[in-house]
Amino acid sequence: MTDSLTGSLADSLTDTIVLPPAQADPVTVTATTVPATLEARDVAAWFGSHQVLSHVSLTMPAGQVTALIGPSGCGKSTFLRTLNRMHEMIPAAALAGEVLFDGEDIYDPSWRLTDARRRIGMVFQKPNPFPAMSIYDNVVAGLRLTGARTGRREKDQLVEESLSRAGLWKEVRDRLRQPGGALSGGQQQRLCIARALAVRPRVLLMDEPCSALDPTSTRRVEETIHELAGEVTVVIVTHNMQQAARVSDQCAFFLAEQGTPGGIVEHGLTDDVFGGPKDQRTADYVAGRFG
Repeated sequence: MTDSLTGSLADSLTDTIVLPPAQADPVTVTATTVPATLEARDVAAWFGSHQVLSHVSLTMPAGQVTALIGPSGCGKSTFLRTLNRMHEMIPAAALAGEVLFDGEDIYDPSWRLTDARRRIGMVFQKPNPFPAMSIYDNVVAGLRLTGARTGRREKDQLVEESLSRAGLWKEVRDRLRQPGGALSGGQQQRLCIARALAVRPRVLLMDEPCSALDPTSTRRVEETIHELAGEVTVVIVTHNMQQAARVSDQCAFFLAEQGTPGGIVEHGLTDDVFGGPKDQRTADYVAGRFG
């Protein structure tokens, strides 16, 4: 099964998913957050009887940008979706191993789904703002879904802060009540980033966030990623090797060979992976000789 196939299955179920409101223990949005370390331990994933990942272990350090690279079909997007429990939303999906958020397993029964989604945000490949909602309401939509308790003044401040962090405030501050669907593609993607940031996640997952964007919009999203570094832990899937080299602190190269499940061939500091890879398959991939 390829990433494109599994991605289409997942996109249809998760890109537009609306979670039920939290029923207990509503939280108050805090003024600041601290980035968290994510650690995958021996993660394996299946769709039905088809295994797509095997024995994947990776530490994604707090406050850094980790890029997941590799050819289509190697399990990068599937792995990303295991990191905030999106994988379990797909019928017949199964998982083994652990995903630790500052040492706590997010698949432990003590973790509710809303806990995982609030602390570990997601930005998808295709911009998916709520088209009928205003720009303002798009940003604060996540607060209702996670049960956050906020007043009007706090919401106003949060909208400005989130849009500013996403690099969009100056472009939309005079039209906050206009539909989010009226924005350009690049602006819609930054609106989705702002919406994810509004609930103050400590980790932000990004699944090829620039693949549908023009070069100017891509540059602005990359600038946003740089600006977020240190404030939130970012894990990004990208097929663009130049982008991975530009935005990430460390890289993990995924590969699935001859029908075997995907796994990590090599990981390390981005400069090392691109400048002096230890595995010939990594060297061939980053040099563009396959994939």
